[in-house]
Amino acid sequence: MLKSMRSSNDHLISLIVSSTAKLHLRQIHAILLRTSLIRNSDVFHHFLSRLALSLVPRDIDYSRRVFSRRSNPTVSHCNTMIRAFSVSETPVEGFRLFRALRRRRSSRPANPLSSSFALKCCIKSGDFLGGLQIHGKIISDGFLSDSLLLTTLMDLYSTCENSNYACKVFDEIPKRDTVSWNVLISCFLRNKRTRDALFLFDKMVNEVDGCVKPDGVTCLLAVQACSSLGALDFGERVHAFIDQNKLGGALNLSNTLVSMYSRCGSMDKAYEVFKSMREKNVVSWTAMISGLAMNGFGKEAIEAFNKMLKLGISPEEQTLTGLLSACSHSGLVDEGMMFFDRLRSGEFGMKPNLHHYGCIVDLLGRARLLDRAYGLVQSMEMKPDSTIWRTLLGACRVQGNVELGERVISHLIELKAEEAGDYILLLNTYSSVGKWEKVTELRSLMKERKIHTKPGCSAIELQGSVHEFIVDDVLHPRKEEIYETLAEINQQLKIAGYAAETTSELHNLDSEEEKGNALTYHSEKLAIAFGILVTPPGTTIRVTKNLRTCVDCHNFAKFVSNVYDRVVIIRDRSRFHHFKGGFCSCNDFW
Repeated sequence: MLKSMRSSNDHLISLIVSSTAKLHLRQIHAILLRTSLIRNSDVFHHFLSRLALSLVPRDIDYSRRVFSRRSNPTVSHCNTMIRAFSVSETPVEGFRLFRALRRRRSSRPANPLSSSFALKCCIKSGDFLGGLQIHGKIISDGFLSDSLLLTTLMDLYSTCENSNYACKVFDEIPKRDTVSWNVLISCFLRNKRTRDALFLFDKMVNEVDGCVKPDGVTCLLAVQACSSLGALDFGERVHAFIDQNKLGGALNLSNTLVSMYSRCGSMDKAYEVFKSMREKNVVSWTAMISGLAMNGFGKEAIEAFNKMLKLGISPEEQTLTGLLSACSHSGLVDEGMMFFDRLRSGEFGMKPNLHHYGCIVDLLGRARLLDRAYGLVQSMEMKPDSTIWRTLLGACRVQGNVELGERVISHLIELKAEEAGDYILLLNTYSSVGKWEKVTELRSLMKERKIHTKPGCSAIELQGSVHEFIVDDVLHPRKEEIYETLAEINQQLKIAGYAAETTSELHNLDSEEEKGNALTYHSEKLAIAFGILVTPPGTTIRVTKNLRTCVDCHNFAKFVSNVYDRVVIIRDRSRFHHFKGGFCSCNDFW
């Protein structure tokens, strides 16, 4: 008889495990209730697991009701529900259940899995304090030897942007595997500790025990870090590691490599990767089109888009953003408006979003068609957001349109979205037309509202190390050599006809000479001087800047490229500038 009951239970469990439809599970539920098999712990566990975790779509309410009728659920039953809540829209309930489980006075307390699933609930809800409580319980329960649990704890601190706590947990893990390393690298990326992320990758390659090596995920994260920093040399090293270890089969990794090379200003390398890909999806084409756009290859971006359409690949919203941005950065007004009209007609299966409108406002503003740009903003089918107004403000700066610039700022204030950069743009607008009393008033307003500007920062990579500079930088160990080199460069450029563009100076100094001196030590100039100092003649100089490059620094780079016969590539907040022979790829259109 006992054998028959076991056979019956096994058959029922087999039915539960194989069920994929909610109707089937409801029928099984009815059988369990009629036969009282719902009381069998093993049968109940399989039924709850299938209902809460495997049903597509999940029905958390039904699972909760089933669970609530269990008079004395086991730890496994509770873990199933905590796990279900961790991937639901109500992760807070999972944390509450974990706390209730811990309050139970029984011989079966919470186990490491309970803590792990509860941590995932905190990750989903961003509950940092709840995570701290679980961390305390992990210590008191003696679970610090559980590497998987500690890795999940690291993920919590990473999500809550607390890299210091994540590092401490990482140091406590008794046996680190590749996953734990990846979580810490991801944490550094999320917390903008990009150079630390690359340092960890290097350490994994060169120092860690041979059993722990970078995998595809590690390489993906490292490539993203290189993309963020514009660290081309390091990116090439990561790419070489991928090829040597045959990790390059993943489509997302290839797509990220295309994006990385594009964001490092190396479109030749980006195209090599793109061309070698056996499979390309819309993300691949979008990465290529967006890369061509930011590097100023507008016509090539249009060619790539048309080829994608011929291959039957439907564009996504981001694809159209890249395409319209390409038209904007290359001054292709007619082409940009043509694609925008096709987009509005529904030809691509979507309607324009705010990003698309922003690209067209940018296109018209750069082309000095400010009235058309403002008219488009006023006629938009949706409410303009801060990005739209900010783009229009940038166009006002280019044209020195003070009146419209002041109106745009009022819209940003109304949206409660004004940023320090917006006021800098308006300051630029005032200073470009010599309205210094307005500059003084605006500076006073910024001081009153405690609006702090972000200092310009430029970075240049040398042999895998990234060197950063700010204006008037005195922290670099080779500062004296850099300033001597910059003085020599300025002397050579003046002979060639370079003169400081004093409209880039936002302070009302007494003379043009004083204004020129104030512009001398901008961060990108220091980075370029460092590049000339430490690299052989003819070497390409690559600089990444966090803000938009000013007109004077743009002119400076043009003269450097001609006088020193160097290719200078600057990636600012908006786009790439490829300087060669005294000319820029943007055709002074940025």
